[in-house]
Amino acid sequence: MNASLSSMRQPALFLPHGGGPCFFMDWIPPDAWNRLRGFLEALPATLPERPRALLVISAHWEAPQFTAQRQAAPPLLFDYHGFPPHTYELAWPAPGAPDLAEEVARRLAAAGLACGFDARRGFDHGVFVPLLLAFPAADIPCAQLSLRADLDPAAHLAAGRALAPLRDEGVLIVGSGNTYHNMSVMRRAMAGQEMSAQGLDFDAWLSEAVAHPDPAERERRLSEWDRAPGAREAAPREEHLMPLHVVAGAAGLDRGVKVFEDRILVALQSAFRFG
Repeated sequence: MNASLSSMRQPALFLPHGGGPCFFMDWIPPDAWNRLRGFLEALPATLPERPRALLVISAHWEAPQFTAQRQAAPPLLFDYHGFPPHTYELAWPAPGAPDLAEEVARRLAAAGLACGFDARRGFDHGVFVPLLLAFPAADIPCAQLSLRADLDPAAHLAAGRALAPLRDEGVLIVGSGNTYHNMSVMRRAMAGQEMSAQGLDFDAWLSEAVAHPDPAERERRLSEWDRAPGAREAAPREEHLMPLHVVAGAAGLDRGVKVFEDRILVALQSAFRFG
């Protein structure tokens, strides 16, 4: 990677990626995902310039150690089940970014964080579902980075700090997850058995935590996220939240700003931007 090839720092983003191939099928109500779709489609126009590459941390890849996707043409990994047949025919043929994967591993290693490589894995739906809307031309090189399977908040914040300089080299760092991911509640909502709004207390806490002007305090709060009001109700398991920790670690002095929120199937989902 060469910083001289990019003139403006890219932000670091946390995006809700919805549920499965949600944007490409029918729902009740029919407009359930429309606002999130519109937010994702409008995303490129909010960037300072076209990214040189995308680095995506998805909730749907966990490995014993941080692992970077290293192949030139990743296929799509249809890691969802029970959806209409046409949703298994989606295409997002973005080129891989092996050089970026190598740089990610070097930076993580320099920070004392082991990082391996995977030369076979494709883009999972935490990558291709939202980015098919945001970057439909699929012409920007993209590499995926796994979560570490212990889901340790401090380790994921540290990984983000190690990767922060990539933002000055034209790399858009994207965390893909959901701020609310209690599937039992969501299933009741889809069945019409749950109508009350969910995740409000945790979303309010999270919005305040990421916006804290002191990076050390922001990271302290995020490292103790499970003590927040409504935390375990919103995230019974934290894999959909850990991409935010990587993004927040990459933020440096940039305060987080909520750039999207919507009540989707009773749950409040939010997106955050740093820089």
